[in-house]
Amino acid sequence: MTTHHDLSTLLPETPPESIVSRTIYQDEHYKVVLFSFAAGQELSEHTSSRPAILHVLTGEARLTLGDEVIAAAAGSWAFMPPHLKHSLTAKTPVQMLLTLLDG
Repeated sequence: MTTHHDLSTLLPETPPESIVSRTIYQDEHYKVVLFSFAAGQELSEHTSSRPAILHVLTGEARLTLGDEVIAAAAGSWAFMPPHLKHSLTAKTPVQMLLTLLDG
């Protein structure tokens, strides 16, 4: 069993113009990565061969899923099937949890 009582303590402070990430759990079926974005930073459009779940923990971001653009904020959650084009731009500082699932 793995538990974390406060995910925000698992990453160092995010420097301006940076993205910080840390894998917080991984086994043969799942990989869970915690991201922190400084305001204005982005993950450019890409795809993954694995299904994934994205959960915005803090902040506001522009999330593009395929052709859909979403104003994501704390509490926003999205399931992404394999090979879906997606990107994220942080409007404010953002913390996000990404769970990659076994395909």
